[in-house]
Amino acid sequence: MSQKIIIVGGGQAASSCAARLRHNDAECEILLIGNEDFLPYQRPPLSKKYATGDMVRDQLLLRPEDWYGQNRITCHIGVSASRIERQKKQIILADGTAHDYDKLVLATGSRARPLPEEIGGSLDGVYMLRDLADADRVSPELVEGRNVLIVGGGYIGLEAAAVCASKGMKVTLIEAAERILQRVACRETSDWFRELHKAHGVTILEDTGLERLTGEEGRVQEAHLGDGTTLKADFVLVGIGIMPNSELAEEAGLNVDGGISVDAHCRTSDPDIYAAGDCAFFPYRDAGTRLESVQNAIDQAECAADNINGEERIYLPFPWFWSDQYDVKLQIAGLNRGYDKIVVRLGEREGSISHFYFDGDTFLAVDAMNDPRTYMVGKKMLEAGKNISPAQAADRSLQLKELLQAPA
Repeated sequence: MSQKIIIVGGGQAASSCAARLRHNDAECEILLIGNEDFLPYQRPPLSKKYATGDMVRDQLLLRPEDWYGQNRITCHIGVSASRIERQKKQIILADGTAHDYDKLVLATGSRARPLPEEIGGSLDGVYMLRDLADADRVSPELVEGRNVLIVGGGYIGLEAAAVCASKGMKVTLIEAAERILQRVACRETSDWFRELHKAHGVTILEDTGLERLTGEEGRVQEAHLGDGTTLKADFVLVGIGIMPNSELAEEAGLNVDGGISVDAHCRTSDPDIYAAGDCAFFPYRDAGTRLESVQNAIDQAECAADNINGEERIYLPFPWFWSDQYDVKLQIAGLNRGYDKIVVRLGEREGSISHFYFDGDTFLAVDAMNDPRTYMVGKKMLEAGKNISPAQAADRSLQLKELLQAPA
């Protein structure tokens, strides 16, 4: 008999898993459950093209509505999964309905970390940008001349700052850490993006925390900073990280540690339940890792689908990421974890530059700013298991693509 497979989630991982399952098995029954009133859609454009009105809602869809019918994938949207009955192999929805499964895939994603209520996080005019509803709420606020405070200097905060500055708003970004991008990038990349934003009129305050937000009649009006400064704030955008949606798994007794714990085959501690995407915490190079990227959502979901189909694939990602800010495309290949050396390489085009990360002489990752050729070489080298030495990265006379022809 064909398997019944249930996927919980409404993003890239859920859609990719459903597509791969159907590709692998023409007969299996697939049920996709999403708690939003919309079919699986892409998140990256929300804070850029969609919130600004440059993209309409249907353009966000990862696959058109009729694709699901054509591929016999049943979608229950607008209803959340409330619990998993592992002994019965059932998932119970918030409306009380129960669905049996042979295999279950948790692609529950993540949510934005909110500001605490005690410092004003629940005031009107305080927003996060994680899902479609967030973007719909923020869109009317994006008006030229308004004062916006961005809380958080990671990529989410910087992208939001770029959108607001491009709309002619007065933007102040605060970062509690010593520098922007401190958790995810080297000092050189932080410095480069700081100068980019300053050139577009954004005020960046580093090593500066938010003490509280205040307002009148429940609407934010001012931000009081840790250094004693008070700023006018017509609205506030919060980008202080995300949290995996692992509660459903934890309440079912599955192992949870920084996300839903899975093995190298994307299986949870229950062999009939898999997890993929932002919510999954998996082994990577001798350490537990949770990757928040489109690449991971697609590749890990497809790996889970293949293993449900009877394969024994090990998930070994070659991470890549991107960020669009103003007219700059940042492309990142690899994970910079454990680096002790940075090499700066100017690109072939004016204004292009790349920062190479090394652990000793071992190439780990590259941040490429408007430097797609260097990014592609770095990505292919990592995927092929080849190395670029610090001296080679620094040598502008060397065509890096020639290294791809050398034996590994």
